[in-house]
Amino acid sequence: MEITIEHQPSEEKLAQLGVKQWPIWTKEASQFDWFYDESETCYLLEGDVTVTPANGETVRFGQGDLVTFPAGMICVWTIHRDVKKHYAFG
Repeated sequence: MEITIEHQPSEEKLAQLGVKQWPIWTKEASQFDWFYDESETCYLLEGDVTVTPANGETVRFGQGDLVTFPAGMICVWTIHRDVKKHYAFG
C-alpha cells in the first residue's frame, strides 16, 4: 500500500477530476489514528501534514498537493499546520 502525491497538479487536471465540486474538510493541528476503508483522493488548499502508515514510508505533503490514499491503509496523521482540503472517496 502506497500513498501517492502529485505536487502542484495543473489546473486542467484538477478540473478534469472535478476537485472544486468535492466536499471540504478542515482540521486543526493535531495527531490521530486513521483507517481507510476505501481509497481517498484529496487536494490540500491549506496545511502541512505528515502521514505514517502502519506498513510503509512516512510522507509529508501540504498546500497544492494532490494525494491518494489506498483502501485498507492504517496510519497516523500528524497535522503540523491546520488543514483545509477537498476530498473524494472511492
